[in-house]
Parts: sequence; C-alpha cells; structure tokens
Amino acid sequence: MLNVGILTISDKGAQGQRHDESGKVIRDKLSLFDSQVIKYEIIPDEMEVISHRLAAWADEGDTDVILTTGGTGLSQRDVTPEATLAIVGKVVPGITEAMRAKSLNQTPMAMLSRATAGVRRKCLIINLPGSPKAVSECLEVILPAIPHAVEIIKGVVTEHS
Repeated sequence: MLNVGILTISDKGAQGQRHDESGKVIRDKLSLFDSQVIKYEIIPDEMEVISHRLAAWADEGDTDVILTTGGTGLSQRDVTPEATLAIVGKVVPGITEAMRAKSLNQTPMAMLSRATAGVRRKCLIINLPGSPKAVSECLEVILPAIPHAVEIIKGVVTEHS
C-alpha cells in the first residue's frame, strides 16, 4: 500500500476561485493501484510555501510519494521545480524524461515543461503538469514504476535482476 500526498499548486485554486480538476485526475488514477491518499492540499505558487510543505510531508515519514500538480511551466509564478530541487537530496530525471517523451507524442508544447522528480529521505516527489489531460497522460507512463521506486527508496529491494 502506497501512502500518497497530492499537492496542487495554484494561486486561483488556493483562493477558492478554481476547482482542482488535476488533483481529481490524480486520485482517479491512483484508485487503480494499491494506494491511499493521506495528504491533500491546494497552495499558492510561492516557492517558500511549496518547499516547506514538501519538506514537512516528506519528513513526517508516513508519505511514500508526493505528487504535485501545477507550476511547472515558464510563467513568472511557476516555481514548483525550483521549490522541489531546493529540498530533495537525489534527483530522478528518468521519471520526468519519460513524462515529457510521452507528452511529446501529443503536443510539441510538452518540451516546455520543467517538471522534476527527486527523493527526500524516504519519500519520492514528482512534479506533474497542471493540465488534467497532461496529468493523466503522464501518470499512465510513470505509475507502473512508482511502487518499485518506493521499494528501492525504503530499502525493501536491494538487488536488481
């Protein structure tokens, strides 16, 4: 059973001006896996707020995976990758490379994503795009690898065949 946190980064969502469709897509996709969402929050596009929440959730030790949505583009307010990189100890570029490769089959705009992924303590953190459609496409490609990644991070799997 994977314990998952969903962190939606959206100024309008945090102010109650926008419904969190991407967070719902994440929940729906996770329902197909042996997982439970134990943390969920919508916060504004503020680097310190994002970094603090990611670090706090990871450091509490009960969350295996944190999936963020939003803030990965090129606008001035998009700081999710920087906030993530500020608190992880290891970067896992293959996850976001796979997401971009999959998304490039749908749109050339996927190359503009700055999403990152990394590990803090024993928690895997993955930035997803803000678009519900892009979230769905990205999760399809990465979800099968997440349980194995968590096992490695937690030391359950130490050898690879």
